[in-house]
Amino acid sequence: MNISFNELRHIKHSLPTGSISKIANNLQVSEQTVRNYFGAAKFDEGKTTGNHIQPGPDGGIVHLETTTILDLAKRIISESEAVGT
Repeated sequence: MNISFNELRHIKHSLPTGSISKIANNLQVSEQTVRNYFGAAKFDEGKTTGNHIQPGPDGGIVHLETTTILDLAKRIISESEAVGT
């Protein structure tokens, strides 16, 4: 799947507090691995996530090898918006 870097960061910033930890616990990975998925680059503390960034508009295009973290993030955002309405 391809997504713009800016859109990926927007999704991360839309997550409610504690969501990174929730995603990490759900998938049994480190919190830093989840942060790396959303564009961080502390690979000495977390694993790589199979994302490849190509230069381009909106911060570039990110090719996601797997959308598991993204899907969980979108579900958390959707659930938090449903509770807030």
